[in-house]
Amino acid sequence: MAMSEFEIIRRNFDGRGIDRSDVVLGIGDDGAVVRVPSNCDLVTVVDTLVAGVHFPHDTRPEDVGHKALAVNLSDVAAMGAVPAWATLALTLPHADEAWLSAFARGFFGLAQQYEVQLVGGDTTHGPLTVTVQIQGWVRTGRAVRRSGARPGDVIYLTGSVGDAGLALRAWQQQQELSAADGEHLFSRLHRPIPRCKEGEALSCEVTAMVDVSDGLAADLGHILEASGVGATLNLHSIPLSPSFVAVTGSGKYYLNEAERLRLALSAGDDYELCFTAPAAQCRRVEELFSNFECGCRAIGIIETAPGLRLKQADGTLLSLERTGYEHFAQEPGNAGT
Repeated sequence: MAMSEFEIIRRNFDGRGIDRSDVVLGIGDDGAVVRVPSNCDLVTVVDTLVAGVHFPHDTRPEDVGHKALAVNLSDVAAMGAVPAWATLALTLPHADEAWLSAFARGFFGLAQQYEVQLVGGDTTHGPLTVTVQIQGWVRTGRAVRRSGARPGDVIYLTGSVGDAGLALRAWQQQQELSAADGEHLFSRLHRPIPRCKEGEALSCEVTAMVDVSDGLAADLGHILEASGVGATLNLHSIPLSPSFVAVTGSGKYYLNEAERLRLALSAGDDYELCFTAPAAQCRRVEELFSNFECGCRAIGIIETAPGLRLKQADGTLLSLERTGYEHFAQEPGNAGT
């Protein structure tokens, strides 16, 4: 006999994960009740993941659960906020107990890590779709926006870019990678690491911030548009992982330098933080990141002249036809989130 909606919730989601002291009423009522700390603003983010658009249909359910939460945590990080409470709306083609159990394992494993409590949601029947909303808090007036970048600010990027896009390409072409490189690249695609601690630490130091979900060029473009400025990126400074460099350096995935940079700039699904800081704060920012494994690197400068200029090592500019993922301008199955 198929499980009912309420049986799905009871078996897989009710009573799972941590119990936060600021949750007055969680799963089981018409709504959740939480307490926001005094002198704080509430931050709310939401993302939807659709099978075949944001993740391949044959993605492991545990990875889907992890990623559905991770992409929202990344948005919270970009606001400089602390994540606290989540809701989950899950649309399922059928009530597969094994799939649900694995999905919940991935979801709650990450929730535990970031001290996020699931406080409500909904389950419905239909094409596989996962919508997660996270609420958190930030000290009053300290939420980091996209609109604060100023000419002279230095542009920074955490971690590296391009790994998830390269992994998706390999997945779609059903090509094998070496064990070490494949493990790293597919982990970046299926199990992104939200930079929450880093975002929180940066909230007092930076002028603007965005998470890199649709592609570095596209997401930095959001900062430039919101702030009314332009920028030059020094492409020789863009951080690329050893696995990305190794895989694109030879063999079936060989890319020349320009092609490699285009992929790294536009592929999406990186979930790193791109942020801007006044030159006077650079030393402080770099000291902060000595405490974080992901590191950060200065990759460019904010300028008065509008537009994004992509400067190669020889001083010439790289053209970029596609800056990142756009939902209504892409073929299904090739998306970032």
